[in-house]
Amino acid sequence: MKKFTNSGNIDTRSGFGAGMDELGETHENVVALCADLTGSLKLNDFAKNHPERFFQTGIAEANMIGMAAGMTIGGKIPYATSFANFATGRVYDQIRQSVAYSNKNVKICASHAGLTLGEDGATHQILEDLGLMKMLPGMTVINPCDFNQTKAATKAIADFEGPVYLRFGRPSVPNFTEADGKFEIGKALHLVEGADVTILATGHLVWHALEAAEELEAKGISAEVINIHTIKPLDDEAILNSVKKTRCVVTCEEHNYLGGLGESVSGLLAKKDPVYQEFVATNDTFGESGTPAQLMEKYGLNTKSIVEAVNKVLAKK
Repeated sequence: MKKFTNSGNIDTRSGFGAGMDELGETHENVVALCADLTGSLKLNDFAKNHPERFFQTGIAEANMIGMAAGMTIGGKIPYATSFANFATGRVYDQIRQSVAYSNKNVKICASHAGLTLGEDGATHQILEDLGLMKMLPGMTVINPCDFNQTKAATKAIADFEGPVYLRFGRPSVPNFTEADGKFEIGKALHLVEGADVTILATGHLVWHALEAAEELEAKGISAEVINIHTIKPLDDEAILNSVKKTRCVVTCEEHNYLGGLGESVSGLLAKKDPVYQEFVATNDTFGESGTPAQLMEKYGLNTKSIVEAVNKVLAKK
């Protein structure tokens, strides 16, 4: 199977910051808004280099979303940034009414998503944000897997017309996708070809899926690994073509199984090609305080859990 090399662990939020730095130079209509988290969102360089295009709104996320929506009327491309819990749950009404319903060209960019936020605990570890956002008509939902892909996605959405939710995280994770690679919204990436089982992974779980595929190969199991960086619109063709071959699927995400990637895949398969499916996701629960590694182990979001899910789904074939 194809091998991927980790060029060094780095947080995906830094990929967002790097992408914003480049957009500051190439897209004069891109502006950034931040709810008192400039350093955490890695926007210091953008704010320093383009102070006239950086707006510190303070701890007033609802106002930030309204400001961003208004800026689009004048042709600006606003990137509204905060922690994922605050950028979605706290301001859902404003997003629904002022952004999604009005189809405004706002990019909602959210860091510190999922369990890997770690020690801050359940109040900050949002595990339902993908579901909240994908249910909004017209909202594009993107969850990249590493620094390079987050940087590429950050730049790509500037040229995409319409509201976008871009999710990334706090911890340092393997960086293994191509540097300065092209990011195509809605187009899944085939990482490993396989014949026995399809593994569909998103975000931080993509690297774990690759590790699982290596372990499975050693046991004689051929796993196909696909990076689903865009949750909505889903790449139906890529998924259906893969399961047509393997006849079973495991979905992997740092999110509640309710409302996330797995549920979207289940809906697609129920309509087009029902096959056996297992979920690697949180099971209708909140998180808790702990290190990212401890939490991913406890809640079954790691390489071992993916291998176990594959064995389980294969036993059903």
